[in-house]
Amino acid sequence: MINHLKTLLLASIVAAPCTNAEISSNTSSPEHFEHLERYWTYGRSPPVYPSPNTTGTGDWSHAITRARALVAQMTTAEKENVTMGFTNAEFNGCNGKSGGVPRLGFPGYCLNNAENGVGGAEGVNAYPAALHMGASWNRELAYARGMHMGREFRRKGVNVALGPSLGPLGRSPKGGRNWEGPSNDPYLTGVLIHDTTAGMQKYVIANLKHIVGNEQEASRKYPRFLPAPNRNASISSNIDDKTMHELYLWPFMDVLRAGGASVMCSYNRVNNSDACQNSKVLNGLLKTELGFQGFVVSDWFMQQSGVASAMAGLDMVMPIAPYWTNGNLTEMVNNGSVPITRLDDMVTRIIAPWHKIGSHSDDTQRPGYGIPANLTQEHEFVDARSPDSKPIILQSAIEGHVLVKNINKALPLRKPNVISIFGYDAAGQLMNTAETAGFNLWKMGMRNALQYVNGTTFTAAALDLLFGSSMEQTSTGPEIALNGTLFTGGGSGAIVGAIDAPLDAFKRQTYDDDTYLAWDVQTPNPVVNAASEVCIVFINALGSESWDRRNLSDVYSDNIVKSVASQCNNTMVVIHSVGVRIVDEWFDHPNVTAVVLAHLPGQDSGRALVDLMYGRQSFSGRLPYTVAKQESDYGHVLDPALPSEDNPYYPQVNFTEGVYIDYKHFIKETIEPRFAFGYGLTYTEFEYSTLMIDVDTTATTSRLPPNPDVILQGGVDSLWDEVARVRCNVKNVGDSAAKEVAQLYIGIPGGPEKILRGFEKQLLVPGEQGVFEFSLTR
Repeated sequence: MINHLKTLLLASIVAAPCTNAEISSNTSSPEHFEHLERYWTYGRSPPVYPSPNTTGTGDWSHAITRARALVAQMTTAEKENVTMGFTNAEFNGCNGKSGGVPRLGFPGYCLNNAENGVGGAEGVNAYPAALHMGASWNRELAYARGMHMGREFRRKGVNVALGPSLGPLGRSPKGGRNWEGPSNDPYLTGVLIHDTTAGMQKYVIANLKHIVGNEQEASRKYPRFLPAPNRNASISSNIDDKTMHELYLWPFMDVLRAGGASVMCSYNRVNNSDACQNSKVLNGLLKTELGFQGFVVSDWFMQQSGVASAMAGLDMVMPIAPYWTNGNLTEMVNNGSVPITRLDDMVTRIIAPWHKIGSHSDDTQRPGYGIPANLTQEHEFVDARSPDSKPIILQSAIEGHVLVKNINKALPLRKPNVISIFGYDAAGQLMNTAETAGFNLWKMGMRNALQYVNGTTFTAAALDLLFGSSMEQTSTGPEIALNGTLFTGGGSGAIVGAIDAPLDAFKRQTYDDDTYLAWDVQTPNPVVNAASEVCIVFINALGSESWDRRNLSDVYSDNIVKSVASQCNNTMVVIHSVGVRIVDEWFDHPNVTAVVLAHLPGQDSGRALVDLMYGRQSFSGRLPYTVAKQESDYGHVLDPALPSEDNPYYPQVNFTEGVYIDYKHFIKETIEPRFAFGYGLTYTEFEYSTLMIDVDTTATTSRLPPNPDVILQGGVDSLWDEVARVRCNVKNVGDSAAKEVAQLYIGIPGGPEKILRGFEKQLLVPGEQGVFEFSLTR
């Protein structure tokens, strides 16, 4: 935990529960709303000013020097231009387009969505989602996935990839965007996104999002379609100092250490101050304590003020800047509201990554040239894919599958004569056209219009209602994706592609084996061929930006499983899911012999699954979250917070659980989960022995880190000093080659009993013994 050594970095304060009794009873008066705003907005997040200038520490020195030299040649109007987004046809279909200074050779940036590949584009790959990568627990694959994705962004003319995501961390298991990050654990998230970012930034500027406390979609932002004052503010995530550092800020430390060059501030408020103008978060935590050298960009349409956001540490506004545009920012400088030094630092921070990441190739001199604004109109086809990406995509898909049940070695399959496949999730997408490439939220891109189980369609109007209401969440999206296999989550960051669906892969396998395949992927109560030696049921659990999940299981899917299991004594269940999916309705059914949590495997979904189920590789994934036996086991964090009756306009969520989320909560409350964090089966068995702990006797044992004033990007440099090294031997004592994930947990006096602080993954053949090592840093 970081120790605060300067009075500048005051501890954040959780907003205490309070009443509005003193507020005027005339709820329609302007005075009432002014009082509400004062009461819920001011003085709850400590002010930290001024916004610190970038220092050029570490490997940023050369880039900062070059950026400052360029900024010195700009007029004030040109500087203003660099800080904001524009609707510029020259940037084609980029999600965001920042201003440039052509006369000085800076073309501006193309910013583009990036959760599982290049968003809104053709000629790109659909990679496994970050959650799937998290389930792999594989650092090498995380780096390779990031590098190959980054190369595709570069080839498409993208300067800033809007990812990877570190927040939400997954405080609530129903969070709609949990799938965008790798895990509910800050250490696992930080390590895997560190490696992802290092890979991506070989080619493109990574944008780390969202800082901070963006843990639910309900009330995440004010509804723009409602006039003031009849609209509520964004939800306020009220987080204490310890929880902030040990959970939600922790992954940012790791990823900034990898050189992360830009950060996106979130829609929510933090301790009742809008995240994109929260000086404590941006000036204090990010730019001072963590020594961040790059630029902060707003989430889309989330600038709330002019002077205040600039002084609080916001550097760039997307997709347009209503408070800075048309010379407004220049006027703020001219009248002294915003010092010229602040504007200079904003532009320096924006341009420095352009130098640092090496953005001077032909690709990046034409921002967005490979992303057409409209695929239905004539355009140049730019194929960004490379053949050498294929094995990375396939292996990433394979290792994110988690086997959680395998009775009597039902898997791997041994050329069964008759296989029957059931469930709506088995088949492929129904279309992949110019319409889907743009990824409409309510169509989910990968299939026809999303439908509810009752047959009604999820419409654009329903989507709009999800952006907030004064009292309750008036609409929510479907719980499952009925019209095709789920290979990614929903929202602005997801992409589509040519998907190899499970049904397609099993058709190929049974053709090659000269065996028989039967299937029914439409009927909710299918009839099973009595000759079936294996029955495989495919279901899913959908989550998306803009809405949170209603439940962690659904009756429709559970009934399909129970129907098949009642007719087939070797029923296997495969679940493609955006996160937690409760299975206790049927998990202990005697005819359910195997269960696979298949997550979101991207374009090689079917190919990867068949390789695993037929034993060409062993399962090696581990859960990056905890699966409960029942929803109530998650406690009060289960459901996203909504506006209350006595405070409908300023919704609050107090993080009173502190650091005790996911497995830390289950251990503290002595709740037995269905599947523990880090759990997963393979086709073999491993034996552990000879635990060795080597403590560095030269390392200081002081609670305060040495040399606290030496701050590089990521924080106090000495926090990364190794203080101990742990080793153990692991032997494959089974009869199949498989990868083991050894996990190191520590306990802190007065804190959680178990905290993940190390992991390593190795392939071991039968009889082989490997040494697994873990480095413990300060």
